[in-house]
Amino acid sequence: MKEIFNSESMQALVEKGMDLGIEAGKSIIVAVVIYFVGKALITLVNRMLSGVMERRKVDPAIQSFAKSLVNILMMILLVISVVSALGVNTTSFAALLASGGVAVGMALSGNLQNLAGGIVILLFRPFKVGDYIEAQGTGGTVSEIQIFHTILTTPDNKKIFLPNGALSSGNITNYSKESLRRVDFTVSVEYGADIDKVRKVLKDILDKDERVLQEPAPVIVLGALAESSVNMTVRVWVKSEDYWNVFFQTNETIYNEFNRQGINFPYPQLTIHQG
Repeated sequence: MKEIFNSESMQALVEKGMDLGIEAGKSIIVAVVIYFVGKALITLVNRMLSGVMERRKVDPAIQSFAKSLVNILMMILLVISVVSALGVNTTSFAALLASGGVAVGMALSGNLQNLAGGIVILLFRPFKVGDYIEAQGTGGTVSEIQIFHTILTTPDNKKIFLPNGALSSGNITNYSKESLRRVDFTVSVEYGADIDKVRKVLKDILDKDERVLQEPAPVIVLGALAESSVNMTVRVWVKSEDYWNVFFQTNETIYNEFNRQGINFPYPQLTIHQG
């Protein structure tokens, strides 16, 4: 009788285990299906949202911020749906999150500051996508403004993620904000050089470059009498997008033209007196 009881008990346990396994398997399959279908829907919604904003010519900064925000919200909904499909009581799950609200809030306080910073950036627009800025000790071209971070691309093609909270409350230098920029040169010649000739050669170089604006007018003055050189200060205004090309090419042109005109550049000199 004892053997029969044990046999029947074991059989009941096995059947119960199989039933539980089948139910768990169904829940897991449903959760997996929900996950992959949800991921596909999120991708589809992101594409549709992107297409709508591009057709309406929405600012790229707002586009990246909105897509980032919508993507995070939909991912949260997807996680809740998957957890619910696994049989977890979402009400209890929400209550658990609420009970740990203080701890979660402290943990996410930095991200909340970054979210607020992102909103401030979009409202006051100290920069936009495509601008070259310097902030937080680094510089680069703004490629995206997300809800928590702003992404910069450096001239050597590195990606830098700057927290929006610190970015919105710190100093920002925007090199692309204005349509015009001033290019400054210091041109050193040796003592004894004909300053009038130097000034004329520099003026001819600037006049031949159509990128150099005549209004505001270029400035060519004797800037300093240094220890081993006479330093000419040259200041010209150009369009912001021409800044670096004018800077580098004008330096090269000055070097070549001075050599042709017989204007000598100085060398450091050290005079030693022997007693």
